[in-house]
Amino acid sequence: MRLNKYIASSGIASRRNSEELIKQGRVSINSEIVMDLASNVDPDKDLVEIDGEKISLKKFLYFLLNKPKGFITSTKDEKSRPVVIELIKTNEKIFPVGRLDYNTTGVLILTNDGDFSNLLTHPRNKVPKVYHAIIDRPLSPEDQVKLTKNLVLKDGKGRFEKVTFVKKHDKKLIEVTVIEGRNHFVKNMFGALGYNVLSLNRKSFAGIEADIPVGSYRKLTIKEVEVLNDMFSK
Repeated sequence: MRLNKYIASSGIASRRNSEELIKQGRVSINSEIVMDLASNVDPDKDLVEIDGEKISLKKFLYFLLNKPKGFITSTKDEKSRPVVIELIKTNEKIFPVGRLDYNTTGVLILTNDGDFSNLLTHPRNKVPKVYHAIIDRPLSPEDQVKLTKNLVLKDGKGRFEKVTFVKKHDKKLIEVTVIEGRNHFVKNMFGALGYNVLSLNRKSFAGIEADIPVGSYRKLTIKEVEVLNDMFSK
């Protein structure tokens, strides 16, 4: 494992700050100071220290949930409604990355890794999210174009990155790509043009798709986590 990743995975610092610690000569492997950012470490054999204090990997968890309707995207709810973490069997404290509305379904990632969560939710990283929306009437060609321009919403301007039809003959089933994280953004965008969203499903988040049944979950693979870290760490 790359040394900076090992340090970041210990929960000591972000990957970028981990590189600074290495450059400052504060990190040692098996009691030898290492300043090469390309250095690797064997988590099972090597002793890694920062300022002479041993560090070790923190057990980070990453889950993909295909969220069903009727669950709050939170760790608890003041109205005692069901919350998404109740769907995942773990003794560790985890939290959702971003949010989906109560009746919105689809891809939701949950983790106990704060840096990872920040990476996927920070606006500067422009993480893409793809939704399938069913609206109450056919989308006109003119409005399809308008949705990719800046529309004026109550909380500022907004636009979709892409708007297509899931099926050519069905003008009510729309696929939209967004990089926004504002609450109710998809519904508010359609609402600005007089459409009501009857159903909303997030098909993918940061390229991760819901390849499992609604209401079920799985762990993200090490490769998936690494790809996401590499893709959005800039």
